[in-house]
Amino acid sequence: MAEGRAIDAAVSRLGHLMRQGRTPTVTSIRAEAEATFSDALDGAGVDVVPAVREGILTQVTAVLKAYRRSEIAGLPRPKTRVILINNEVGVYAQPDFWDGRGRIYEMKSYLAVPPKPDVGLQLRLFQLAFPRFESVLICFDRHTQPVETTRMILPPPTREERAADLGRAYSLGIRFGQNKVLEYLEGPFEHYAVTSGAGASEVTPP
Repeated sequence: MAEGRAIDAAVSRLGHLMRQGRTPTVTSIRAEAEATFSDALDGAGVDVVPAVREGILTQVTAVLKAYRRSEIAGLPRPKTRVILINNEVGVYAQPDFWDGRGRIYEMKSYLAVPPKPDVGLQLRLFQLAFPRFESVLICFDRHTQPVETTRMILPPPTREERAADLGRAYSLGIRFGQNKVLEYLEGPFEHYAVTSGAGASEVTPP
């Protein structure tokens, strides 16, 4: 988790500086990543030997270099959207990047192709929140040297997948969600309707 946090912070910082028209060195960003990594370890009460620390920071540096060469370099993060189900349950969804026009991206610093069930659910929720956007998964596999970049265009969820995901989200939201006043929430919203019956869920497309 500490390594992932360091990578996320470093990529975010590098992308921010690139959007400002600046060209920071990977070395300078690595120094910030090292500080984030150390803070995360301190917070967890964990220490690692110098050789392991150096190996992890070398991976962080390699991911930064791969990111800087990729199509997502410098792209901003989209505003969080709310998947609103039956005007009762809201699910927040925010992928890592978007081009602001027609494509969203999720980044992983490991090989996530094909996506495991938890990642697949996360990606489908992003697709529900951005239904008119093409969804792309970008993997920078930090466990390979040099880092291998894998790009996967995600097919739209099937009707059955949408029904299952929305039905599950609705059920969990009703049972465990926090009460909030809808008028006080910021959008954008993507509206869905779910009705349960005969052991299945039916979905009304947005």
